[in-house]
Amino acid sequence: MSPEPCPPDQQDRPVLLADPPDDLRDRLGALARRAREAAADVEAGIALAVDVGPSLPDPGTGATSFLWSALATLGAADLTVARVAEPHLDALAILGQAGLPVATGSWGVYAAEGPGEPLRARRDGTQWILSGRKHWCSLAGRLDRALVSAWAGEERRLFEVDLHAPGVSPVAGTWVARGLRDLDSGPVDLDEVPAGAVGEAGWYLERPGFAWGGLGVAAVWYGGAVGVARRLAAGATRGREPDQVALMHLGAVDGALHAARCALADAASALDAGRLVGEAGARSALRVRQVVAAAAEEVLARAAHGMGPGPLATEEEHARRVADLELYLRQWHAERDQAALGRLLLDDPGAAR
Repeated sequence: MSPEPCPPDQQDRPVLLADPPDDLRDRLGALARRAREAAADVEAGIALAVDVGPSLPDPGTGATSFLWSALATLGAADLTVARVAEPHLDALAILGQAGLPVATGSWGVYAAEGPGEPLRARRDGTQWILSGRKHWCSLAGRLDRALVSAWAGEERRLFEVDLHAPGVSPVAGTWVARGLRDLDSGPVDLDEVPAGAVGEAGWYLERPGFAWGGLGVAAVWYGGAVGVARRLAAGATRGREPDQVALMHLGAVDGALHAARCALADAASALDAGRLVGEAGARSALRVRQVVAAAAEEVLARAAHGMGPGPLATEEEHARRVADLELYLRQWHAERDQAALGRLLLDDPGAAR
């Protein structure tokens, strides 16, 4: 296939889970153009996230399809920008569920567990104090605030933290990734840092919206895969007539992306109808993330087979998108998530399809 890059007007198109009204389609198109303008620029991505955050709906409020279309549109335009925006939007939704005000500025969500002693929380009068190391803290040195999980005794709780506070120290030199390379997601050390509680003990994991955030991540994966697929299609429509192998790759990619889009659209509809709470939400997140991740991995493989080494070796945008998506997809826990889904189905056989 031709090594010519995908034209900008192709990558600027919105990614739609459903057919929205013209005004929402126009909003998504404008979002795609802004994301392209901010491509690979972390500070521009942060500014975009802060600017558009208040105008996008929270999941489960009746417009989830539009929210996830926005996340997919960002992912197709530029995964660096999408990776900045997704946790910012998730933080806004979490604070809304908790009934708490949202401080101005940019937000992260640091709730993954890492090796060694976990981050600890203790009461000091009327406030909480956090001490220890928190792993997987994306852009902790560049964002304003974060929602951070920590252990208070044997209970896991969520806290709001000012990342500019004394005692917050991102650990330098630990992020060596080739994908999402400017989104340093290394650990952060917290030394006697004041924090505000968000919900009661266990609330973060038990709230209905926990699974919904994982579905939003899957929407970004889907968008990233659409971006790769657009490059594959652009190569097939230039130069010589595509042969049967090229057509086979295009058809297989289209089918995989169709399945991913349908899974996300179905989940968005079920979420807005109030059906994705409790274990139903957990099952849906595991199912949809598996479908979308598998589709994205197939798109990456078929694009590599169909286009060969040329675009990966000579096109900055395509090479960066592939590396970014490959790393981003590792937020899917693969066989462990499949095993978790299997356990849920055994515990509730009536939920199996």
